Amino acid sequence: MFTGIIEATGKIISIETNGSNKSFWIESSISNELKIDQSVSHDGVCLTVEAVTNNMHRVTAIEETLIKTNLGNKKNDDEINLERCMQMNGRLDGHLVQGHVDATAACIKVEEKNGSWEFTFQVLDEFKHLIIEKGSVCLNGISLTLFNVQQNTFKVAIIPYTYQHTNIHSIKKGSVVNIEFDMIGKYLARFRKVFSK
Repeated sequence: MFTGIIEATGKIISIETNGSNKSFWIESSISNELKIDQSVSHDGVCLTVEAVTNNMHRVTAIEETLIKTNLGNKKNDDEINLERCMQMNGRLDGHLVQGHVDATAACIKVEEKNGSWEFTFQVLDEFKHLIIEKGSVCLNGISLTLFNVQQNTFKVAIIPYTYQHTNIHSIKKGSVVNIEFDMIGKYLARFRKVFSK
């Protein structure tokens, strides 16, 4: 379980293809603190640490993960958001995030707002019931609040700290990001569907 508050960004040093899987060696300021078998969010995707050496760690994404997320499009030198799993004895600064990406979203507009930024994203119609005004969403592992929700599009506002300390600054019109919808909202939508029959 995660909070969507990014701890650090890492750089992809190498990518190895093993059958239908891809293994990523990532260099970061927290890599040497990680332990084998630890769960770490990589752009919002929960992956297991397989190896740690110097300032790098290795994780592997299986075919389903590569298809459902943007990890299949990653290249060497790409920046990736990192968050270790939450501790149950601390404050929950973001929202409850499982690290189980639901889909991808496309950036359709970026606006600079004199010191902050507004990003507009579009999701597939099948997910539009999961985006609500002032609700929570996780984009590339970042906990954000939605606004200006219109059918299957929404906006998020980015403050300078988040812009500088995550890979959101690399998102442009046409970029694809990982999206995890609010867990509570997904359960409520499921209950409503089941009990309305």
